[in-house]
Amino acid sequence: FACRGAACYRLAGPGGPFRVFRSQLPRRNDTYPEEPPPEEPPPGPAPAPPRRLSSGAALCRVCGCLGPRCCGRCRRAAYCGPEHQALDWRRGHRRSCGQHAAGDDLANAIPEHNEFLFPEYEILIEPEEPEFPADSTDDEQGAEDTSKDAKEQEELGAAGTAAFQSLDEETLEAMAKHETAEEKIFQMFKKRVAAEPEQIIRYCRGGEGPLWVSGENRPEEKDIPNCVCGAKRIFEFQIMPQLLNHLQVDSLGESIDWGTLVVYTCADSCGGESEYLEEFIWKQDYSMGCT
Repeated sequence: FACRGAACYRLAGPGGPFRVFRSQLPRRNDTYPEEPPPEEPPPGPAPAPPRRLSSGAALCRVCGCLGPRCCGRCRRAAYCGPEHQALDWRRGHRRSCGQHAAGDDLANAIPEHNEFLFPEYEILIEPEEPEFPADSTDDEQGAEDTSKDAKEQEELGAAGTAAFQSLDEETLEAMAKHETAEEKIFQMFKKRVAAEPEQIIRYCRGGEGPLWVSGENRPEEKDIPNCVCGAKRIFEFQIMPQLLNHLQVDSLGESIDWGTLVVYTCADSCGGESEYLEEFIWKQDYSMGCT
């Protein structure tokens, strides 16, 4: 869960304005079948997507959660609480309330609240393909790019010499080493991401660690608190910055941002099937030297 407001992203703390919760079901449960559905759709026309829960419970028109509260005027629009009812009223329900015939599906016609909610998408899950060596053409192109970069760096270095004359040699050497290390980490990140540029989530529970965008602000083991059950938390997945391209939050001076969001969860997967347990999230931003 995260706020859409850019001001919240300046909050202190390892996770910034983010909160992450875990809920899980055993393979045999009362909600979903034990075996996954077939990948191929059944023959015949596609069924209409359900707009209500099978139990008939109404859903909030703003957030989609259970809506025990309803509009006192039309008695059909459902809400989870007074805050979302007031929000929907200001954003258009006041004009449509009571104007629909009895057969219309007003309660299920979910409006868009883009100023409040992120857009909803389907996530496709695929294994990451192994990295293949580049062909000779890529090598030649890479050599040309390296030559150009070296020349540009040389020109920039010559132009900036005068500006750094006041710094002693030890300070300059430390700055150069730091920039080189950061550049290597960021270049490694870009190279790995280039293989799957649309990837928004990297999942690898208990295996390979996160793909960091910077050498700065990485958590140490002591920074990751144990679960409430006492078990250690381990890396499960990370949310990539490519997701920002789909969230419709690119507003001048108000855009939210992150380098990567890393989620750690209970190694023992504690908890029952009817509760949400809060887990730990770490927000890493881009280094100032990354370009």
